[in-house]
Amino acid sequence: MTGEPLDAGLAAAQEALVRAMAAGGPMPAGFDGDAVRAAARSILRKRAGEVAHAWPALAASYGTSWGEAFAAWAAERPTRGSARDGRDFARAHRHELAPGAARELAVAEARWSYVRDGAPRRRAAGVRRVPGGLAVAVRGRVRVLARRR
Repeated sequence: MTGEPLDAGLAAAQEALVRAMAAGGPMPAGFDGDAVRAAARSILRKRAGEVAHAWPALAASYGTSWGEAFAAWAAERPTRGSARDGRDFARAHRHELAPGAARELAVAEARWSYVRDGAPRRRAAGVRRVPGGLAVAVRGRVRVLARRR
């Protein structure tokens, strides 16, 4: 920091630009709309790739439509990190998840506690239903127990 006073107008313009590119905010005055929209699409593709890395079964269950499906959902939502974005997307689509993606969500929710606005915290213990059984987490380790027939 150089000790120079902060230009409030510049800071407000930068904030508006970031909101338009990363959180579906309105287009700020004085910026090239096409360039801002192109940057926003690029950011959404990058977010989709990061979420796919953190949630591989979820992304794989959408196949080639993953990027488009995630971008449509994420366009108006600021990122909360790839782990949280994947969890929030999966919960929003929980009734249409493939078994592998449903299992991935259940395991994550057994292992992690998701508070409203904060970062997820590791649970001491947790249990969630998965297709065909239960995911049981104790001290960060998860076992999936198959239902007996």
